[in-house]
Amino acid sequence: MSIAAFRWESSARTDKGNVRDHNEDACLELPGRGVWVVADGMGGHQSGDLASQMVVDLVAQIGVHDKPSRLVDLVEDALMTANRRLYRKSLEGERPTVIGSTVAALLAVGGYAISAWAGDSRVYRLRGGVLEQVSRDHSEVEELIDQGVLSRATAEDHPAANVITRAVGGAEDLYLDLELLQLQNLDRFLLCSDGLYKELTEQEIAVLLADGDCKEACSQLLGTALSRKCTDNVTALVVDFLAVAA
Repeated sequence: MSIAAFRWESSARTDKGNVRDHNEDACLELPGRGVWVVADGMGGHQSGDLASQMVVDLVAQIGVHDKPSRLVDLVEDALMTANRRLYRKSLEGERPTVIGSTVAALLAVGGYAISAWAGDSRVYRLRGGVLEQVSRDHSEVEELIDQGVLSRATAEDHPAANVITRAVGGAEDLYLDLELLQLQNLDRFLLCSDGLYKELTEQEIAVLLADGDCKEACSQLLGTALSRKCTDNVTALVVDFLAVAA
């Protein structure tokens, strides 16, 4: 069976939110190369900015490739470089501190998409009106849920709700999770930082993500989050995949 060819459209928005005085989120749209990234920095004032921007800047340097495996290799190499630089920087000074960033990436080649992530920024897919979380958070809370110690319903209020277990720059070695997905016509993906999904329920995300084209959906998601407390930086990146007639 032949794999359909696809074209894609995307839209991204990021905001510092309603409380913080600067934005440590960063996002990247490279539709010509089939690459989209959301990064959420951490490490204090300016360090978080540096970390997330380094992630997107290094990924932005990759070239165009028509093989999924090669594209994944290039993105992994860029993120490993970012990890090494940020980890070394975190060891500088009298008091070493973590300077890092989450990353959620979507890569498209032919009829496939590859999701890659580290941390708790997320990748969702909306297909036929059904929302599915493609990524799985690298967080202490997620580990407690897996162990049966904590229910998902009470996870948001847990003291470790903001503690992540994996990030670019968080340790000497970086391990990315990858998911290969075969595309279908009208698939819509959302990449977002935790500032978005902590303001919106999954049901709300599904409804807003389905509203209009990718630009309208992105605006609706950000606008709704910003109409609430929105104590964190918030980023949404929406990608539509459309099958090309043979």
